[in-house]
Amino acid sequence: MTDCSIVFMGTPDFAAAVLNHIAATEGCHIDAVYTQPDRPAGRGHHLRHSPVKELALSLHIPVFQPESFRGAEGDMELKKLKSLKPDLVIVAAYGLILPQTVLDVPKFGSYNVHASLLPKYRGAAPIQRALMNGDCVTGITIMHMEKGLDTGPIVMQRALAISQNDTAETLHDRLADLGGKLMSETVLFLLKYGQLAELPQDSALATYADKITPADGIIHWEESSSKIHATVRAVTPWPGARTVLHLPERKPMLVKIVSGKVIDQSSEDVPGTLLEPEDGLLRIVCGQGIYGVASLRPAGGKTLSAGDFWNGYCRKEGKKQAVALTESC
Repeated sequence: MTDCSIVFMGTPDFAAAVLNHIAATEGCHIDAVYTQPDRPAGRGHHLRHSPVKELALSLHIPVFQPESFRGAEGDMELKKLKSLKPDLVIVAAYGLILPQTVLDVPKFGSYNVHASLLPKYRGAAPIQRALMNGDCVTGITIMHMEKGLDTGPIVMQRALAISQNDTAETLHDRLADLGGKLMSETVLFLLKYGQLAELPQDSALATYADKITPADGIIHWEESSSKIHATVRAVTPWPGARTVLHLPERKPMLVKIVSGKVIDQSSEDVPGTLLEPEDGLLRIVCGQGIYGVASLRPAGGKTLSAGDFWNGYCRKEGKKQAVALTESC
């Protein structure tokens, strides 16, 4: 096979990065892009194109935006997809469930770009859960799709080291780039050899990455400083790591921790105690160790350095304050 007719399905920035790599790959002809319908966004609630649609339009690729692949609309979409006669369907963070009838359309199958080393972290939030669990390594899996949730056989896989300061945002961007490169390699391999070797997943080793919710961003200071650092990184930029400060003569203050690090110190103070800054870090006592906050943002305010926050909110109150925890923040 000298070239490959492709239908691409994806929606957010991750998918757009993958699409960009595939579009630049010799022998790949993207005949159509499927992405979720335009959604209201911003203060004006104006309809906004997905990142994948924006890229597809700039590349002059036809765009389709079905609400579903089920029911009467699904039947029409299935006929439309069959009329394209794709060799491959490539899926990356599409956001719609694809029935087996859709997966079976392309000549060589439907393949998904997944941001984990399957069977670990099947599900919606593999990047955030890897960070939250303190993993040192993650990666990309190219999977031959089947009806189950991320259960299909593996055709390509590549690991990626997680740095101590990776956030969900930075790790997302690195994985998106790797995913695009690996998917391009997969297509080139198929073009050269005409088939892809497949390795079934061991479901006994499977773990699941549940969707991230605002509750995941609530900091519990009785946990270790390393666990708190993992949480902060996992929920940055969304939903953000949050705590409530109770400072004398002030109303409870909801703040988001923007960045920080583990400090190699210990303290006999109660977890949640706010200590005077050192080396540009606002120190907070944890159940084990101390967490150093480099920057934080009061609700409705701008992001402040640890020093600026201390001078503006804490210095007049003394050198040692308590951080009150609440589940309602």
